[in-house]
Amino acid sequence: MSLRQKLRDFFNRREAAITGGGLKAIEKQVALGKLPARERIKFLLDPDTFHEYDLFVEHRCHDFGMDNKQLAADGVVTGTGKISGHPVCIFAQDFTVAGGSLGLMHARKITKIMDHAMKLGIPLIGINDSGGARIQEGVNSLAGYGEIFFRNTLASGVIPQISVILGPCAGGAVYSPALTDFVFVVDKISKMFITGPEVIKTVLGEEISMEELGGARVQTEISGNAHFYAESEQECFEQIKKLVTFIPWNNRKKADPFQARKPKPGLDIEGIIPPEPMKPYDVRNIIRAVCDDSDFFEVQKYWAANIVIGFARLAGETVGIIANQPLVLAGVLDVDSSDKAARFIRFCDAFNIPLVTFVDLPGYLPGVDQEHAGVIRHGAKVLYAYSEATVPKITVILRKAYGGGYIAMCSRHLGADFVFAWPTAEIAVMGPEGAANIIFKAEIASSPNPDAMRRAKVEEYTEKFANPYIAAANGHIDAVITPRETRGCLIHAIEISAEKHESRPTKKHGIPPF
Repeated sequence: MSLRQKLRDFFNRREAAITGGGLKAIEKQVALGKLPARERIKFLLDPDTFHEYDLFVEHRCHDFGMDNKQLAADGVVTGTGKISGHPVCIFAQDFTVAGGSLGLMHARKITKIMDHAMKLGIPLIGINDSGGARIQEGVNSLAGYGEIFFRNTLASGVIPQISVILGPCAGGAVYSPALTDFVFVVDKISKMFITGPEVIKTVLGEEISMEELGGARVQTEISGNAHFYAESEQECFEQIKKLVTFIPWNNRKKADPFQARKPKPGLDIEGIIPPEPMKPYDVRNIIRAVCDDSDFFEVQKYWAANIVIGFARLAGETVGIIANQPLVLAGVLDVDSSDKAARFIRFCDAFNIPLVTFVDLPGYLPGVDQEHAGVIRHGAKVLYAYSEATVPKITVILRKAYGGGYIAMCSRHLGADFVFAWPTAEIAVMGPEGAANIIFKAEIASSPNPDAMRRAKVEEYTEKFANPYIAAANGHIDAVITPRETRGCLIHAIEISAEKHESRPTKKHGIPPF
């Protein structure tokens, strides 16, 4: 065969592989509002940077009529490219080829690119769009999933792992995204669940749609399995591009610095907290009032909204923000918000991102439901995560910091490097009302005017304890600052903590309250 003939054969083979499941299958995919696998990669990566590998890998199944069935690229596209000039490893399952089903060689294409990402120290992005395990391959499909899960675990805390759900992701397949750092979903396209509607109907006799069971809104608002929600695939890709500007490429690096920018004018930081101590406000306005360009990239915005987490920049440097949200449940810690905060704290610590915590909470959420749901165990995750973290930790107490909530929200006692408090801070075992009712119970009961006595004792307790000065006098906070001084204090603390080093006892690993 001549070179010309060999080249013609090559181009024919490559075209067949790139076409995937064929034009009709691609048209059907597009009709559902879904881009083909390679188009997704093209939209996400910088122009002309994608290099595909293992295009000609084929399945090795010989059962159930698979001998003569060719599956283009075995239903998954793998390769490397760049986002904002930085290299990434990427894979995208191709639903037009056997429903994107995962067989052994399909899995090994994925594990190969995962191994590349680990060796090269660059992020891994996985686009999931699959009907699940390839039934014809039996246990080999399950083996493939296991090899992926194992690598997800090895890569955890070493390189950022990003999962994008752009179609079904069902059964065992959902555990790979669950092991990664960030999960992106798109409305009416993403589906995540362990058992499908048919199984639920058979076993429980309940009718439920895939959207109700595990759609994008369910995963972002109810289960908390997804971190980012988008209305379209293009919006989702823009979210990913923004996320990667805030995080480092591996755990040996720091996030790239940006040009420092002042917060946008018009945000009066001194007017955000209302004078009435029980009145709520949006803590995100305080975050925007201190961070560069007032740009706060919130994570898990729609789940456990009583705590706010996300990324921002101070003087061009990435920081992780954790803040109680007084607008929702008065900002209390509960089962879900504890999980949300603890996981984010551990991500930031693993990837050298300083932590800034804004505190305003009355404590942990009381109630039988919370106790039975394990609020003790879940709440302890926050204590563990903050105590374990060795990155710079800066805390600002804005208003309420009562009881266990004060300790949990990165207090000095959990290793905070700098603790600041506004003059509005109230640091005490409990709120003045509850404390006065306990401490002065006898005096209030014996008073001819119990209501007037209660008000007087509440005022007395407030004056003596519900302020930042007792804590300052004992060295538990470093400085009482005005709201306008907050940004400057945070920037200074981060700058002088740049070379922070903290040694810990030698051990294989700790045992968090999972």
